[in-house]
Amino acid sequence: PLFLNQLQKDLEEVKELLTSATRKRVRDVLVAEKQKLELEIKNQPLPKPKDVAEEEKSSLGGYTVKINNYGWDQSDKFVKIYISLNGVQKLPAENVQVNFTERSFDLLVKNLNGKNYTMTFNNLLKPISVEGSSRKIKTDMILVMCKKKREEKWDCLTQVEKESKEKEKAAYDTTDPSEGLMNILKKMYAEGDDEMKRTINKAWVESREKQYKGDIPMDI
Repeated sequence: PLFLNQLQKDLEEVKELLTSATRKRVRDVLVAEKQKLELEIKNQPLPKPKDVAEEEKSSLGGYTVKINNYGWDQSDKFVKIYISLNGVQKLPAENVQVNFTERSFDLLVKNLNGKNYTMTFNNLLKPISVEGSSRKIKTDMILVMCKKKREEKWDCLTQVEKESKEKEKAAYDTTDPSEGLMNILKKMYAEGDDEMKRTINKAWVESREKQYKGDIPMDI
């Protein structure tokens, strides 16, 4: 641009004058002018070739953080995912991107305090409408609105969560109540620390002793 060109020429001349100036007062004035011109040039928008702009978009600066914490809710028409991110409302809207497919979405937040943030949900429990889905930026929060294809209640967000819940339910959901209790105790024993294992072992031994005593006829 013409204006930028003029500023650069002015700066060159000031630099030249600085090389020959000997008086401190004159030098101070020229240094101040030089700094002022440099700042003006820095603040001028530089035209970018299209391929450079595209390349810049694809390669993200800073480092990327994966978001794991979220909350979710649903209405008849939408599944709503709430993601907390401090200061997200200060970003330009185009820095918060969500791509939807029928069974997934991924979120990308660019350059928030020098970091990028991503979150991906694959294998959503039920199909969503890509056109009807959207995102809203609120104070310190992003709300992702997934439009349900059918107005029905979702028990969880993803297929993986559903399978995990079903496996857990199957482990405890037995016709024999004592078998269900045994499964729970086994799980607690497997996952517990030494103290937990000692407690379960003690309870188990006492339980066996009571059963044994109960089997002995009273008249002996």
